[in-house]
Amino acid sequence: MRTYGKALSVVAVAALSAATMATPASAAVTIKMERVYSETVWEWVGVQFSCPPNQVLTGRSHYGDESDKTTYYCSRILINGEQVQVHAGDWTSPQRESRSDYSAPDNQVIVGRWHQDDENGDTRYCSAALYWQGQQVRLANGNVSGEYKESSHSWLAGDGKVMTGRVHYGDENGKTWYRYATVTFEG
Repeated sequence: MRTYGKALSVVAVAALSAATMATPASAAVTIKMERVYSETVWEWVGVQFSCPPNQVLTGRSHYGDESDKTTYYCSRILINGEQVQVHAGDWTSPQRESRSDYSAPDNQVIVGRWHQDDENGDTRYCSAALYWQGQQVRLANGNVSGEYKESSHSWLAGDGKVMTGRVHYGDENGKTWYRYATVTFEG
């Protein structure tokens, strides 16, 4: 299921967040995030999910075991009404899902995930750097979510936040945590 625009699932109803960030060397900027895309995939067959161009991951939900679907939520970031450019990097080397622990490089966000098979299968991630008017957008206040049961959860980043990592231990009854950070800009 692909969902575009503001017609998202109940969980992802057109979430908008805005924050005015004071920048030390320049005037304040307004940072706004719009959750505009979701896609539900059969991940166990090895579907490589990537957010559409210039969007970043801001949520994920999964219900059931590895033969059930996973939904990803993507957002676009606007600074002073202008869309931030997302420059995706390479996919990571595979790691075993049942003991996976991934953090994007500093000041980068997650834009894609690939998983195949059950908890003994491989998981890979794709990260990206963010740019606005030719300058890199930074991330601050990195944190880790609470613990979720993998087979029964939905996680959405809070206002102004993006996904920067994920940890999972065990099978579908195991635990999952998400890393996230706040989008900032110092011009």
